[in-house]
Amino acid sequence: MSGFIPWQFRDALRGWFGRFHFRELKKSRSFIEKTFDLRVSFGDVLDDGRLVHGGAVKLLALREGLPCNERAFSILYAVSSSSPICAEQLFKLCQDRGIKIIWNQNGVGYPAWAGRESERFNRPMRRLRAMADFVVYQSRFCEESANRFLGECATPSVILFNPVDIHRFVPRSSPRQNGPLRLLAAGTHGTRDRVVNVLEALAHLRRGGLDATLTIAGSFQWKNAEADIEREVERLNQRTNVVRLARFSQSDAVGMYQSHDLLVHPKYMDPCPTVVLEAMACGLPIVGSATGGMPEIVPESCGALISGPMDWNVLHTPDAQSLANAISVVAGQIINMSHNARACAVERFSVGPWVEAHRKIMEHVIS
Repeated sequence: MSGFIPWQFRDALRGWFGRFHFRELKKSRSFIEKTFDLRVSFGDVLDDGRLVHGGAVKLLALREGLPCNERAFSILYAVSSSSPICAEQLFKLCQDRGIKIIWNQNGVGYPAWAGRESERFNRPMRRLRAMADFVVYQSRFCEESANRFLGECATPSVILFNPVDIHRFVPRSSPRQNGPLRLLAAGTHGTRDRVVNVLEALAHLRRGGLDATLTIAGSFQWKNAEADIEREVERLNQRTNVVRLARFSQSDAVGMYQSHDLLVHPKYMDPCPTVVLEAMACGLPIVGSATGGMPEIVPESCGALISGPMDWNVLHTPDAQSLANAISVVAGQIINMSHNARACAVERFSVGPWVEAHRKIMEHVIS
């Protein structure tokens, strides 16, 4: 069943059930002490048995670049999409001990995707953001949507896009060979239309004479999704042109990007997708929705984004024909856009400057 529950809700449920373990947590956290030099804690998020994915991945870069200690620290750093178990109690404990809190705000719940569960998702974020001493928003869209659904916030803040390791995520060493245009749709596929529309776009392209293949990588999040998509592939007569990769790890990701030419990311109102930044660092142009944080991170020189309305109540995933048209445009400029995508990632999203920006924020907060 967990495969059909969005990861935000899975983490929220994990935190709720974690209350049953609060005595043990409280006992282990009683040893927490404040230090006066810069040392960071992530609330045991990297050590509590959860698979490190999504919002928690960026914590690995901070752990490598900053002094960290889970029992003696001056800064607690938490990410909204992967917050610690019993986070509110931990935040209160840190406040009582004079430990500063930095809150990294990703997306929020809104009716188009969370429906009636929006407030259950937003309520803990609202409280936790209000307890923070500093807020890092992952995009301007993240800030605007948080202010809309969590309320205005006077806490000092900054916008820092998610980072990518540009020394690890690099373009393939050999130039692109002649052959099919290799499309990639990767990440967590939360809605059926995101996958079906890309499949139909592939069929449009091939009927129009563009030789293209598609890899669909990552988990599906609706019931009986694998069988559903297999039927769609058969219906569209694309079995020989579609590869399904249900799971991939961070260690697999670089090779996966390097073996493709273009990332198709049609998610509507995505706040700041790391998969897009990783793909750009590997030299892949982007085709996706010009909503959410995407226009902030993908300039026109690096792909083609499809316009859509700002609608908090209905998801407007780009249709198949629009995706096919955008892919055709990028295919005609694939070499230049590939170079531009890599250059953009190096200039704007490199993990080194991102860690240093956090160091400066933390030094200021504890000074």
